[in-house]
Amino acid sequence: MSEDNHDHENSVTSTRKLGTVSAINLIGFSIELVGGLLFGSISLLSDAFHMLFDATAYLMAFASAFMSEHVDPDNSWSYGLHRLETLSAFFNGALLIPLAGYIVWESYNRFLSPVEIGVIPTVAIGTGGLLVNFISILYLQGGKMSLNERGAFYHLLGDTGGSVAVIVSAVVIQITGFKPVDPLVALLIAGAIVWSAAKVLRGSTSILLQKSPVETDKLKGEIQEMEGVGAVRDIRIWNLCSRIVVATLHVCDTSEDLEESTRTRRGIRKLLREWGVDHATIEMEGADEKACRHEIGH
Repeated sequence: MSEDNHDHENSVTSTRKLGTVSAINLIGFSIELVGGLLFGSISLLSDAFHMLFDATAYLMAFASAFMSEHVDPDNSWSYGLHRLETLSAFFNGALLIPLAGYIVWESYNRFLSPVEIGVIPTVAIGTGGLLVNFISILYLQGGKMSLNERGAFYHLLGDTGGSVAVIVSAVVIQITGFKPVDPLVALLIAGAIVWSAAKVLRGSTSILLQKSPVETDKLKGEIQEMEGVGAVRDIRIWNLCSRIVVATLHVCDTSEDLEESTRTRRGIRKLLREWGVDHATIEMEGADEKACRHEIGH
């Protein structure tokens, strides 16, 4: 099997896994939501919303992976629709903030006016949520995971902790009768949601504002040390999405002939790949050009 076919097969497998995990977690969210509403557990409701956020994240990862496989770049969409992943992540993260605020408000009301919760049903549903997360983790782990799969895997670990917290809070209420433990656990889950939102917003904003994913000055220095390179200017590196890094740069070419210049260009591309750049546009300028002479002079 060729390397391209192997990469395509891995991509299809990754997309299928993300789609399956999305469906499993949406089912888990629905069960926890209904259970929280029926049996009065704010911690169960909070865990349900946390699961909804992660399920949405998996769904976005699935959609972006699916569309990147089926929508090829053309004259209208130079890089296809990969940026949809980043836009979706940003809006998803932004919506988490008011969600966490709602959980905090409801938890505050529960502190003021504690309510009876159905302990046994809450434990049963929480255990079901724990099993959903555990099955998803087993399904994703193993082999080399894609970036999207790794992100989903870490989210699932957090969800597992939330499900354990729900179960423990219900057991504590059953044994001690201390009802405030339910909103206390909800507050902890709200904190986890805010942390997740901050992480998603920081990552998506960095991509949208085209922050360089590498140390540009260090990379520039390594290129300038290469044989045949007099100077490097106008180097720009940014993420198209979480999986694709793009770069453009001008190189003052001091090569003696075309063959040497070709080797220099290939060496630069090889170095850029080692730094994680997937697509690069390199403008080779002769050393006698005015701008190039100015850069070398400095």
